[in-house]
Amino acid sequence: MDRQFQDRAEAGKLLAAYLLGYANKPDLLVLALPRGGVPVAFEVATALGAPLDVFVVRKLGVPGQEELAMGAIASGGVRVLNHEVVRSLQIPRQVIDTVTADEQRELRRRELLYRGKRPALDVHGRTVIVVDDGLATGATMRAAIAALQAYRPGQIVVAVPVAELLSCRALAEQIGEVACLMTPQPLQAIGLWYVDFSQTTDDQVCELLARAARNDNN
Repeated sequence: MDRQFQDRAEAGKLLAAYLLGYANKPDLLVLALPRGGVPVAFEVATALGAPLDVFVVRKLGVPGQEELAMGAIASGGVRVLNHEVVRSLQIPRQVIDTVTADEQRELRRRELLYRGKRPALDVHGRTVIVVDDGLATGATMRAAIAALQAYRPGQIVVAVPVAELLSCRALAEQIGEVACLMTPQPLQAIGLWYVDFSQTTDDQVCELLARAARNDNN
C-alpha cells in the first residue's frame, strides 16, 4: 500500500492489524519513541492488549542542518553515530559532544515529564515491539535498539507505518523482525505520507500514556 495515512492514529490501527499475531502474548510490551511514535504505539498496544511505555531517544542533528542526523542517543547512556555523515562533513568530536550534551538534557527532561517517578517497565526476557511514526535514516531506531539490547529482552520487533527501504532492510538484518507497512521509493520525507503530520505535543504524550495505563489496569 502506497497511500497517505490520515494521521498517526489511523497508521497505528493499520499497523496493529499487521501485528495481530502478537496479540495477548503474556510477555508482550509496546515501547513508543516519543513524541510522534506515541499515538501510533497507543493504537498498537490497545489492539494487542499490551502495556505501553516510552523509550526516549534523541536525534543528534548536524549544526545548521538539524534535520540531518549525525547520530542519536537513547535512555541508558547509549550513543550511536552515523559515521558516514560524520566523515563526509568532517564534524569535529567537540561538536558531536556539545550536541550530545544538549540532547542529553532534553532526554532527561522528557523522561521526567512523561514518566515522573514511575519506573520504566522491565523489558528483560520480554517480546518488545518498538514503534515510531516512520523510519528515514534509522539512526534514532538504531540507538533505541542498542540501548534495549543492554536490558536483554527476549525479542525485539521494530514496527513503523512507513520506512525508507534500505533502512528497513538494514534493521531487519540487525534484529530479525521489522514490520513496515510501506516502503515508498523515494521516501523523500516521512511527513509526506500523512495527511495530518502535525507535531505531537508533550501533553498529548502524557494523556495517551495515562489512558494506556488505565486500560492496562482494567
